[in-house]
Amino acid sequence: MRIVLFGQAAFGKDVLEALLAAGEEVVGVSTPRQDTRPDPLFEASTAHKIPVIETPSLRQDEPFQRYLEWKPDLLVFAFVTDIVRKRVLDAATYGAIQYHPSLLPLHRGRAAMNWAIMSGATKTGLSIFWVDEGIDTGPILLQREVEIEPDDSVGSLYFNRLYPMGVEALGEAVRRVREGNAPREEQDDVDATYEPPVADEHARIDWHQHGRVVHNIIRGCDPQPGAWAIVRGQPVRLFGSHWRPGHPDQPPGTVIATVDTSVEIATIGGTLTIDRVQREGQPKAPAVDALQAGDVLERPS
Repeated sequence: MRIVLFGQAAFGKDVLEALLAAGEEVVGVSTPRQDTRPDPLFEASTAHKIPVIETPSLRQDEPFQRYLEWKPDLLVFAFVTDIVRKRVLDAATYGAIQYHPSLLPLHRGRAAMNWAIMSGATKTGLSIFWVDEGIDTGPILLQREVEIEPDDSVGSLYFNRLYPMGVEALGEAVRRVREGNAPREEQDDVDATYEPPVADEHARIDWHQHGRVVHNIIRGCDPQPGAWAIVRGQPVRLFGSHWRPGHPDQPPGTVIATVDTSVEIATIGGTLTIDRVQREGQPKAPAVDALQAGDVLERPS
């Protein structure tokens, strides 16, 4: 079965290596347009002497004709941010399958992991689905479920679980397609949710909300874009959140103590320990570099 892999970054590279290790026939790769830093998938493809076409160029006739010469049976979408046109999908005998880090139809869209954590969910997962013309709407091929731990951030959830599980799941999905036993279970749109990319407007911290809610917002915006508040008139973003129930004496948003390089902040119903902060225009740093006992963090307007 002739496979064309669409993707980028370390995840795309690891999917390529896993497919090759399993003996799959990868006849071509498509990546985003390259800049001054070569993409890891592009580099790996070149090392394996697999031809590469930049995904945006497939809108043009000459690159598209070169793509057709690969005679693809299956397209595998590992990490795709470019729009892939219908004629590209239609050229593959079996169509395309894609990795998505949620239990579809929940959390369609680019920020699936962010919104799962921000909503307070205790479990999520991944889906491998058949690509159609909608946004994450195609039939499900397989799914895997994982727990969201109390202090998980988007970063820890992805890199510790959904990333390695996704590489394995795409390999299994390809095998099922090749063996002719890959299901197509239609999604139930009644249960579907779709959220926008997380922006600063979603990442504002409101200290009048319960501490668990604040904790979830911080975790769901970590590592990007960073949940933020105002201290001494300047914005500060908070990372590495740990929440414990209690009854602090100080008003919500007050820094009540420092613990090594972290700080403790009073919230409604408990306290937050924050490990790292980022001031505007600066890199992330230990929380004590920007906050001290007695500081009061306020909600951005």
